[in-house]
Amino acid sequence: MKQKKAPPKPASPPPAKSQSQPSPWKCVHILSHLNWVFITAISPDGQTLASGSSDNTIKIWHYDTGKLLHTLTSHTKWVRCLAFSPDSQTLVSGSDDNSIKIWEVPTGKLLNTLKVHSTPVFSVIISPDGQTILSGGRDTTIKISHIEMGQLLQVLKGHSCLVFSLAICSKQQTLISGSADNTIKLWNLKTKKLLQTLNGHSGWLTCVAISPDGQFLASSSYDQTIKLWNINTGKLINTFAGHHNYVCSVAFSPDGQHIASGSADYSVKLWHVSTGQELYNLGKHSDWVNSVAFSPNGKTLVSSSRDMTIKIWRCDI
Repeated sequence: MKQKKAPPKPASPPPAKSQSQPSPWKCVHILSHLNWVFITAISPDGQTLASGSSDNTIKIWHYDTGKLLHTLTSHTKWVRCLAFSPDSQTLVSGSDDNSIKIWEVPTGKLLNTLKVHSTPVFSVIISPDGQTILSGGRDTTIKISHIEMGQLLQVLKGHSCLVFSLAICSKQQTLISGSADNTIKLWNLKTKKLLQTLNGHSGWLTCVAISPDGQFLASSSYDQTIKLWNINTGKLINTFAGHHNYVCSVAFSPDGQHIASGSADYSVKLWHVSTGQELYNLGKHSDWVNSVAFSPNGKTLVSSSRDMTIKIWRCDI
């Protein structure tokens, strides 16, 4: 299927005065790859940090110290996406080599390779029961595979362009997908039926995230905004504007009070969910910020960038 061309990069406006407060977040570690870092993920137990890069490697780091534990080198092209299992013992990766790989976290051992997509894999998640992998690719589909057997179980079709991001709302038994067709789709996890399509962004959907209470959905887009939605009704609640280029990633804090965002304007920002107010501009990378992730205790935020670095930010309050 013919893919849409990427939209042109918007011209950067003159620097605006920040509306945010002085930030209590400080960068405490800078980790690095040999090329762009697309994704970072923090294990549910808060012990391990994983990063994926266009140097074709995955690195596993000790979360507190930033010490490199393993470098995983089985992928042959860019590593686009990562996800930990609920028990933090397994890591799943997706790549431009069209494969999904399953790794044992403590040892770095490759457990299995799945070839269920015929195009690059842009998004992976593991189901809450740890039994299946859900993946989205440039082939516009979402694939559901058995994590142990490696068997393809089901294919979900509905998007018309690549699937950038996936998230699961376990309380609502809902799968959420965000695509370069500018839409968000909600699927029933049990029946695998499409529930509804959310339209509101005017650019590619880069990331979707679920609030801890399962009530809200945050989405980021190439239209330079973050949008907050009610999962139950599909109603748009608020639009957060303040970035000056594509918004590449969003993440909810564990208490559900804040949203972090990373942008092609090189910044990492923190927003108040209730008001949509920009609270803090944590600081900058020297290139696009591709991903952001909160630690389970909410005191640490990790960002990754095309500047080849991972920054670990900690809150001093």
